[in-house]
Amino acid sequence: MKFLKLIIIIVAIITQSCVQETHTKTITFKADMNIVENPKNVGVRGSFTSNPWNETAPLTDEDDDGIYEGTFSQKTAINQIEFKFVNNNSDYELADLKNRVIEFEYKPEIITYKAVFNDPNSIKTITD
Repeated sequence: MKFLKLIIIIVAIITQSCVQETHTKTITFKADMNIVENPKNVGVRGSFTSNPWNETAPLTDEDDDGIYEGTFSQKTAINQIEFKFVNNNSDYELADLKNRVIEFEYKPEIITYKAVFNDPNSIKTITD
């Protein structure tokens, strides 16, 4: 009986120490769509949505400057997300190229990710 109690205590300690603390990640995506003729239903798809890669998180252009924006917050313990911007709700940018990536630190973060649609070399990330 003592042996069984000892095993239960050890299992409880191990499972509690394996749980990572979550932190809030707030990301503002900014996609410069000025190179796209008549952009519509602009958004971002990736590993961070509730239905990964199948759900589009919408971006909007409130000031008509051609830069579509959206801010999303999520409490998570993951260390990175992968994503691509989309036009027409499902036309992916960067065809046959790697996904865009944002790597996280193990703390709460506020990140602004700016890029030109379909240009893998136009990335500017600002972390607060």
